[in-house]
Amino acid sequence: MVTEKVKIGLFSIGLQTYWNQFPGLYDRLNNYSNGIAERLNNGSVDVVYAGLVDTVEKAREAASLFKKEDVSLIFLYVSTYALSSTVLPVVQKANVPVIILDLQPTKAIDYNWFNNLPDRAVKTGEWLAYCQACPVPEIANVFNRAGIKFHQITGTLDDEESWEEIHEWVEAARVSVIMRENRLGVLGHYYCGMLDVYSDLTQQSVYFGSHIELLEMCYLKSLRDSVTKKEVESKIKEIYDEFEVDEECPAHEIERAAKTAVALDKMVAEKKLGSIAYYYEGESGNDYQDIITSVITGNSLLTAHNVPVAGEMEVKNIQAMKIMDSFNAGGSFSEFNGIDFNDDIILMGHDGPGHLAIAEGKPKLEPLKVYHGKPGKGLSVEMKVKHGDVTLLAVVQTFDGKLKMISAEGQSVPGPILEVGNTMSRYKFPLNVKKFINDWCRQGPSHHCAIGTGHIASKIDKLGYILNMEVTKVC
Repeated sequence: MVTEKVKIGLFSIGLQTYWNQFPGLYDRLNNYSNGIAERLNNGSVDVVYAGLVDTVEKAREAASLFKKEDVSLIFLYVSTYALSSTVLPVVQKANVPVIILDLQPTKAIDYNWFNNLPDRAVKTGEWLAYCQACPVPEIANVFNRAGIKFHQITGTLDDEESWEEIHEWVEAARVSVIMRENRLGVLGHYYCGMLDVYSDLTQQSVYFGSHIELLEMCYLKSLRDSVTKKEVESKIKEIYDEFEVDEECPAHEIERAAKTAVALDKMVAEKKLGSIAYYYEGESGNDYQDIITSVITGNSLLTAHNVPVAGEMEVKNIQAMKIMDSFNAGGSFSEFNGIDFNDDIILMGHDGPGHLAIAEGKPKLEPLKVYHGKPGKGLSVEMKVKHGDVTLLAVVQTFDGKLKMISAEGQSVPGPILEVGNTMSRYKFPLNVKKFINDWCRQGPSHHCAIGTGHIASKIDKLGYILNMEVTKVC
């Protein structure tokens, strides 16, 4: 599980003039704010709480706090009517996405109880504790005129639907931090002729903030040459623990895969990599070709343990895989393998690596005599993605050099696949397969995508908002 913490800013707003007029109102509203802070604060979140802001001076102090703490997202809780002049300085200076929380204490005031209160001042104080919606149009107006993007959540303090959305924003912010701090290793070169796969590495860094580390095959070879017999034996044990190893797998191929896997682990550790995109061919009999034809096992193990690896130098898709993995949804390297019009499903998978953590049953390790379109022979991973809800994600580079994401939600369903030693599953979508594949391709993705478990398109939408990246949901 990926558990990196994210810093979230929180402040509430009110009007200082009210406090002397309506005794107890400040404490009541402050308790609501504290309750939000407590509910937000969990193992993956550090809440930077600026308290109840009711003056311009306090707004500037809150802005400085958020800036100093480098928060990734701000929640603005509207506790009662407040002046927009106490909001704008905070959001302008912090310069991060802001979510307006328009949350009443309960669904409605008890009208009979309220109208029977003897004191009109008490009534007014009670009403002010429920008028969260009052200043929201004012705040929205100012944000629009200032060119500040915002999102609004309207509900009640105990509204589970609202809190589900709040937690999705927190998750999206956490994943944005993971992507920003990620070190993406690029090893080898592109698969010659796959024009859709070619990527602008600068744009990847601009949008995601990821550092891209260019890696040398000779560096990996030097690490592999240093692998000890004991390290190989330990890795072989891990392979047997993680896979159902076909009895036809030659011992020397398992040893070769284990040795390469150890070298990959060392490369990840030394370079502090969080993901890898790779491809290489090499000449027959070359040491580099020996390495590259034995990487699938080690790459699958890495992918299952939060360091996703994409073949064919698919940089865009490793970003998608890393996003899915960071949402704890897996993210297996896939492409369209065929359509079953009788069952209205699409077969999708790849020759590896697979995300073992989201496999239906124990993944199999099987020997192949040839890889389609690639050099060498050796071990391959055969697995299906867990049956149930799934989400597809692709990162797309557009004609004008921008990046966007496309997602789709469907199901991994049981049934026959093509048993060729690859990862492969059957997927069904709300649209019929003809419309789905037409709509998906219309968005201009490469032929690869990442498949993860669960329906998380709404989280991906929020991540796109935070990254300032367009997101299109197919079906």
